[in-house]
Amino acid sequence: MIERRDGHARMRALQVVVAVIFLVIAGRLAYLQLFDPRYDDLAKGNVLRHVVQYAPRGEVFDRNGEYLVQSRECYDLMVIYSELDRGGFDTAQLCGVAGITREKLERELASARMRPRAPRLVANFIPKEAKLRFDEFNLNGFYTVYRTVRQYPRKVGGNLLGYVGEVSPEMLRRYPSYRAGEYVGMSGVESAYEPVLRGRNGVKIQEIDTHGAIKGSYMEGRYDSVPEPGRSIVCTIDARLQLFAEELMRGKVGAVVAIEPSTGEILVMVSSPTYDPDELVGRERGNNYMEMLGNKRRPLFNRAVSSPYPPGSTFKLVQGLIGLQEGVLTPAQRYACHEGYQVGRLRLRCHRHASPVDLRGAVATSCNAYFCYVFRDILDNPRYGSVKTGFDHWKEYVESFGFGRRLGSDFLGEKNGYVPDRAFYDRVYRGSWNSLTVLSLSIGQGELGCTPLQMANLAAIVANRGYYYIPHIVKQIEGQDSIDRRFYEKHYTGVDSRHFEPIVEGMWRGVNTDGVGGTSRLAELKGYDVCGKTGTAQNPHGQDHSTFLSFAPKDNPRIAISVYVENGGSGASTALPIASLIEEYYLTDTIRRPWLLDMVKNKQIYYPAYAK
Repeated sequence: MIERRDGHARMRALQVVVAVIFLVIAGRLAYLQLFDPRYDDLAKGNVLRHVVQYAPRGEVFDRNGEYLVQSRECYDLMVIYSELDRGGFDTAQLCGVAGITREKLERELASARMRPRAPRLVANFIPKEAKLRFDEFNLNGFYTVYRTVRQYPRKVGGNLLGYVGEVSPEMLRRYPSYRAGEYVGMSGVESAYEPVLRGRNGVKIQEIDTHGAIKGSYMEGRYDSVPEPGRSIVCTIDARLQLFAEELMRGKVGAVVAIEPSTGEILVMVSSPTYDPDELVGRERGNNYMEMLGNKRRPLFNRAVSSPYPPGSTFKLVQGLIGLQEGVLTPAQRYACHEGYQVGRLRLRCHRHASPVDLRGAVATSCNAYFCYVFRDILDNPRYGSVKTGFDHWKEYVESFGFGRRLGSDFLGEKNGYVPDRAFYDRVYRGSWNSLTVLSLSIGQGELGCTPLQMANLAAIVANRGYYYIPHIVKQIEGQDSIDRRFYEKHYTGVDSRHFEPIVEGMWRGVNTDGVGGTSRLAELKGYDVCGKTGTAQNPHGQDHSTFLSFAPKDNPRIAISVYVENGGSGASTALPIASLIEEYYLTDTIRRPWLLDMVKNKQIYYPAYAK
């Protein structure tokens, strides 16, 4: 009896175990069939094809409504390896239409074979005509996807507008909303306003049979989504003026920035050498991009917002304004210049001109000695008790003009420039320095570094008599009543507006008055009261750099401009003629001095730093 009971017990235990195992398996099967979406997705993947509907990027116009950037129709050629004809196809014919080599086709097919049911990009930027020819082949496994590609009707503003490139693996990790195969702005306006220009992609879900043939839309298109095109942008740029400025800078290295003082809108932004944006579009983009990267003159580098150049004598305007505000200078104050400024063995040279001169005359003639006196009086001001404290106050004034920091423009590549602080000199001179030690700052040399954008902003500040609007590149965005509010706010310097008049008068005399030895006489435009200031920045790598800043007219100014030409020599010889021609073209809608235009276009500059 005991053995029989034990046998029954073991049998029941075994039945329980079997029942439990059965329930677990049944539960798992029920979960997989009813709740786990993975297998449902796998099943649908065999009969459904998700085709991305790429949204066209928003177009970009200049301030006058001319197209700067457009989107034109093109196609991506895709392949699904599992759906290819086993009998093969005419590879030469396909390569000819797609514009790719046989090697590339074989490489893409080998990659597609690793995931035979997943779509794989074979060729992109196929024009509409090639797509129509491809449709005639009716090749199983291949299909095309509509998209757009950028084109640049005016072929201007390479660094300004930027270019569009395929999203990188790093960007995919950083931005989960992006997808492989998408194209995004990589620089310039395309990058700065990517969220506006990008739009939103849609999707079309197709049902396919076991042979890969399309049966129709899944659920009658219930789950399809329509792409939302990107919004268009109106730039502040004047396309015609931009093209003219780029022509003047051809063969030269440097930058041009022109601003409308009353709004802060950027009229021109040229970085030279530049590039044709169309060269970075389409199938040859990779080769062209690598070639530009290897170019020693760096056409992809935007000097207008990123190069910290020494401002040279244009910076004397800031010294004069600080001196007036600090009360260590009056407009009538005269200083003698004996072709330079000398204390002991230290001598800072100057060119020959009338002496002594007052502030207006010093600005007009660009007297080095005058601003050495002014700078030392600012730093040695007795009320501060020490040169270092005086230097701290000088630095605060300089930064109020927008130097040594980003201005906050809507251009992503904007750099700070550089204004040294007392800690820098304490470190270099072990705490022992004075106003003579840093005297080169008085004429915009030494450690100062200013971007052409900051220098153009200085011209706008003087034109406005003490304030500026943050320079910006976009005027209007489709669907928005206004741009960012920060671009409508006035930013004041630390100098009262009343102190700007003698500086403006000196700039006007330097251009428009005979007999004073003005350095900017070539910039005169009869009837337009041009104000200007030349600058020559010392350069250890060849000829001096040439720079010029200007605005016009003197009252109610319409344009403020800065031109910087590396190795261009004196400010009056290269930068001034370029700025003056741009002002003439903008203000008069024509060029009245063809001889000056020829001189600028034919000027040859040797660049030893880029020739090595």
